[in-house]
Amino acid sequence: MKKIGILFGQEQTFPQAFVDRVNMKSPRGIKAEFAHIGEIKQATGSGYAVLIDRISQDVPFYRSMLKNEAATGTAVINNPFWWSADEKFFNNVLAEMADIPVPKTVLLPSKEMPDDTTADSFRNLKYPLEWEAMVDYLGGFPLYMKPHSGGGWKSVYKLNSFEELFAAYAETERLVMMLQENIDFEYYFRCYCLNRKYVHIMPYEPRNPHHLRYLQDIPSYPEGLLDKVHDLVLQINTALGYDFNTAEFAVKDGIPYAIDFCNPAPDAELTSVGADNFEWVVEHAALMAIERAEEQQPGKTNLSWGSFVRKSVED
Repeated sequence: MKKIGILFGQEQTFPQAFVDRVNMKSPRGIKAEFAHIGEIKQATGSGYAVLIDRISQDVPFYRSMLKNEAATGTAVINNPFWWSADEKFFNNVLAEMADIPVPKTVLLPSKEMPDDTTADSFRNLKYPLEWEAMVDYLGGFPLYMKPHSGGGWKSVYKLNSFEELFAAYAETERLVMMLQENIDFEYYFRCYCLNRKYVHIMPYEPRNPHHLRYLQDIPSYPEGLLDKVHDLVLQINTALGYDFNTAEFAVKDGIPYAIDFCNPAPDAELTSVGADNFEWVVEHAALMAIERAEEQQPGKTNLSWGSFVRKSVED
């Protein structure tokens, strides 16, 4: 019997719906359940063929456990080695190298020094930074400032002046931030991508209150725009190697700019995404998990790696 486990935290609707759907669809010899994790012995797996990770971004214990699982043959979704290593600034770098449009971005050192450091720890860092030059490079105000590796729209600031910039920067304490060009968009999309082949495009308005961001009244889009977004979603996830991800695009002058596209556990709650989107993600997450269980080979590495890593190894 091959087991599919889902590891989760505060989610209320997706985990049970996922387990029920897998067990309804799966062929004989495959079963889904809530993952049960006991004592973790090094180089010894828990027996799961597939683990869907929905919580390790918040629980370091699970993060380390999942690397042990992956090393002993479990297909962990998403790859814990990759998402632990990546962050939003670096992913922007990869996107630009892959000719995917992204906003201009600069990386900022943390406002406060990290623990166990002194001024000597930063003797290689230019001071003061040329703030006016950075703002000019980004096209002037308004600008966005956000954590270089954060998520969930936490500590995100829209800035209209240097006064607002420095006030916001002072609040970020030890967070490493990035300052980003504002894309004054006509359309915005949030897109699920599962198994790097299933794509679901959701019209989205990030300026609305959270419960109204997924649009019910679908705008009329220019011809070919949705196809362009669809292809960019696949291109991004193929490069990064995410199996369960969302990518957001802001469309300006017909160009979809990738805004946010590394989410190790993207929102999939019924109360948040709505019934139609929830049904899509439950169905396709179940299909993906069953496919990965069927492909899983015990004792071998069953992780997905993006084309960036694979090509680097080949070179």
